[in-house]
Amino acid sequence: MGNGSNGLTRPFSLYGHISKEKFKQIKEFSKDKQTPFLVLDLERVKEKYDELTKNFPQVKVYYAVKANPDQRVLSELAAKGSHFDIASRFELDLVLGLGVSPDRMSFGNTIKKAEDIRYAYEKGIRLFATDSPSDIEKLAENAPGSKVFFRLLVSNRGADWPLSKKFGTKKEYIAGLIDLAHDQGLVPYGISFHVGSQQRDPTQWDYPLEQCAQIFTEAKAKGIELKMINLGGGLPASYLVPTPSIEEYSKAIFESLHRHFPAGFPELFTEPGRSLVADAGVIVSEVVLISRKAHRKWCYLDVGLFGGLIETLEEAIKYPVYCERSGKLVKMTLAGPTCDSTDVMYKKASLPEDIEEGDKVYLLTAGAYTITCSCNGFNGFPPLAVLYL
Repeated sequence: MGNGSNGLTRPFSLYGHISKEKFKQIKEFSKDKQTPFLVLDLERVKEKYDELTKNFPQVKVYYAVKANPDQRVLSELAAKGSHFDIASRFELDLVLGLGVSPDRMSFGNTIKKAEDIRYAYEKGIRLFATDSPSDIEKLAENAPGSKVFFRLLVSNRGADWPLSKKFGTKKEYIAGLIDLAHDQGLVPYGISFHVGSQQRDPTQWDYPLEQCAQIFTEAKAKGIELKMINLGGGLPASYLVPTPSIEEYSKAIFESLHRHFPAGFPELFTEPGRSLVADAGVIVSEVVLISRKAHRKWCYLDVGLFGGLIETLEEAIKYPVYCERSGKLVKMTLAGPTCDSTDVMYKKASLPEDIEEGDKVYLLTAGAYTITCSCNGFNGFPPLAVLYL
């Protein structure tokens, strides 16, 4: 695969998730269009959904809308039978507007206003995530009788984009939340956890599932029968750093389920986002400027952190980057176009030494969290445009 690093490598032939033929189609489709923009391959979204359901046949899919809220993406997934994980009243309205019934949604955000809980309840939502006494009290008042599932705080070791600091609570506090929800007239329904986004270790679901089994047993001893486990997200996309196959994740997770729930599985949910849509997107950009500062070259693209590449912060997500030049690879800093010094994607990217201003640069695996995180109006730049293959 060449000697690229830090989110960049030149040779294209080994990017298994996108063929040369598909890239040729994207290149031809993109000709003479104003960059930057995201090209979405909707067929690839459907292929990834089918791959997921084939490997997780007993698991109900709740697509995480935040990963890519494009209406055509949502419509394709809805037609496939997907359920949806929403995080706000705005995502709720978006999905409802596509004709999806509220019984195919869960309100998966543990941080929500009382008025938003009430709004969701009035629209028909009856399944909510929670992780704190205050939220449970708001749910009891504004969504009476609803099912609630409790988010468990777990390690995000092995994840490129950890989510372990802001959400969830430790196992020893879950029992108190279950009791409070039950006493407040809510229905304690299950446990959720998230092993971190772009999780590269398939075994990371094992210990949380062991904790879930213990929580189920403890709750049952008090007369409360939990019925569901939400496996969260975490399944990876095909970025620069290789990951195991989805078959390996399935094997590891189901082995853990058999070990910790030998008498039979509870109802199982999953909340994929990145793994369904990332591989379906390519950002087409252009080199705006090549310059030299001290002993390093800088390459500035017309897309950067504020144009949708926020996950390159601290170089967490390493997008495969392709440019049609054959020169020797040299170290350059790859940055965006805005007048903010944080708008730098990779400090030591390997780029062809003959790259020039005006060249097209393609960022692969860019279908997740790019249009979601694209700013509206920083320096006047518009949000990242979306085109469909």
